Amino acid sequence: MGINSGNLSYSESVQSHYFVSELYNNILDKLKTIGVDLNNVKRTDLSSVDEFHVRGLEVSKELAQQITSSNLKVLDVGCGLGGPARMIADEKSCTVTGLDLSQEFIDTAKALSKLVNLDSKTTFLKGDALDLPFERNSFDIVWTQHVQMNIFEKKKFYSEIFRVLKTGGKFLYYDIFKSSDNDINYPMPWASRQDLSHLIKIAELEKILNSIGFNSFSQKNQTNAGLASIKQMLSHIKKFGPPIMGLNVLMGKDTKQKILNAFNHFDQGDLQLWSGFAEK
Repeated sequence: MGINSGNLSYSESVQSHYFVSELYNNILDKLKTIGVDLNNVKRTDLSSVDEFHVRGLEVSKELAQQITSSNLKVLDVGCGLGGPARMIADEKSCTVTGLDLSQEFIDTAKALSKLVNLDSKTTFLKGDALDLPFERNSFDIVWTQHVQMNIFEKKKFYSEIFRVLKTGGKFLYYDIFKSSDNDINYPMPWASRQDLSHLIKIAELEKILNSIGFNSFSQKNQTNAGLASIKQMLSHIKKFGPPIMGLNVLMGKDTKQKILNAFNHFDQGDLQLWSGFAEK
């Protein structure tokens, strides 16, 4: 999820928010603790930690239904630990490139892909979403989940996606948007404080995409499904404590507060979850 806004000190703050030391080794330890044979790790064994967004693997598979051909070139902007990239590579037989600001996330994504034998179909690069290191018309699909909330320069972000997407290609997204002008309580999963968060409304996104040249919009309000998922997660934490292998590995000691804050704002109508696609 960590993406550069173009300002170095801001970039470092975002990286700091997402940084987890010794992440790959920590994940291996968690896998051993829950009884997974490290010589036979399946991709789905990682989904509770490498799908860093509301509803996790479930919503990634739903979004991936828009990928209707195999052997496509896919770019995941803000790829995190690479869970969605590996899912697309594995289930859709595509070649996937993941890009993220966090070197720790990129190193971990590479190691996890090797662990589950998907390193030949996935590539991970450290880079800036506002200056994508790819030629025009390079990808059939560009994919992003829970990323733009950290980015102030929205038009630049989506313009770069448009630039690297082939004509006729699809941009697929799943993200968090504001739906009121009320103040947001932090920390949130994507921001420990307000100055790291740049929320817009879904109507603003459509306006930006339209101004860049995207067409054939389709949008789906995912808020109720997200609320149900978060409620289930909070109930599980209350009953059993934090899971051994879960997003708490990434969010740290204030995981519960971050999830509670997000849930309350979704429930109160201040935030919404939307997925959708647009074509070039």
